[in-house]
Amino acid sequence: MKIDANTQSINLMNKMELMKLQAGNEIASNPLGTNQAVSFNQTMKMMVSDINQQQLKANGMMSAVDSGRSDDLVGAMVMAKKAELSFSVLMQVRNKLMTGFDNIMRIPL
Repeated sequence: MKIDANTQSINLMNKMELMKLQAGNEIASNPLGTNQAVSFNQTMKMMVSDINQQQLKANGMMSAVDSGRSDDLVGAMVMAKKAELSFSVLMQVRNKLMTGFDNIMRIPL
């Protein structure tokens, strides 16, 4: 039993390493793909706009399923969940920013 568990652990680690290599090590530091500096304001506007587009697309897909124009219920549900998750992440970023701002404001001068 212990040998099987060790073998499974090794196989899992190998799969994780393979996935890591497939994903690549590059992290996009500039989401706009230009050589110009991107401000925090621009990045946040872009994120909010993208999340809004996801919400609108999810609403459109759900409306199409509700009205009978589409039978892609699974796609509509996946898109709705994706939009919900994106919005949740945005709210967590906002909460972290507000906590950081509050901490800065509490620093005695």
